[in-house]
Amino acid sequence: MSKLFLVPTPIGNLEDITFRALRVLKEVDIVLVEDTRITKKLFNHYRFNKKTIAYHSFNEHKIYAQIIKKIKKGEVFAIVSDAGTPSISDPGFLLVRECIKHKIQVECLPGATAFVPALVNSGISCDRFVFEGFLPTRKGRNKRLNELVDEKRTMIFYESPHRILKTLDQFLIIFGSQRHIVISREISKIYEENIRGRIDEVILHFSKVKIKGELVIIVSGKK
Repeated sequence: MSKLFLVPTPIGNLEDITFRALRVLKEVDIVLVEDTRITKKLFNHYRFNKKTIAYHSFNEHKIYAQIIKKIKKGEVFAIVSDAGTPSISDPGFLLVRECIKHKIQVECLPGATAFVPALVNSGISCDRFVFEGFLPTRKGRNKRLNELVDEKRTMIFYESPHRILKTLDQFLIIFGSQRHIVISREISKIYEENIRGRIDEVILHFSKVKIKGELVIIVSGKK
């Protein structure tokens, strides 16, 4: 059976994985992982071991063709990211696209994705939203944000701790101070935190604290 499974993994609390996800990880021949050390912790927690291959943004263009050959020969693969669902701001899309081209069956299991609990917990409208993921780190940041100035749907961004203040400053300039935002960090972990307020208020908060963990930013759309 030639097949690729996309398996969501916990975004913080290791209990946030489905029985089916664990069964699939135990049954497949090989698991593609972003960071072997992180996935090993998950395997150890649930007391099983599995052959893994490192598959990340730095090597996926080089090795996906080899993986396709292995799957076509009958090996069953799963792909996981360090946290959440593969392909959502993580490697996976390229391999899925190639599997489809080669008529290889692809199955994505339902499971954890950081932006969903952040959005639902935000108190900002969930009826219509747009997921922007990580903004470009260099060229194109202002262009991308300026394209969203008149966006009426709720907007979702991912950001790292060392860039969050820069991003919020850009939000303040482009969106204005009155937009309501919520920033969620350490989702499902002991120190989970949700900071709510206007953009200028949230900037003030984060300028006074040490920021840890990747963040999800929910921004209200234009009214």
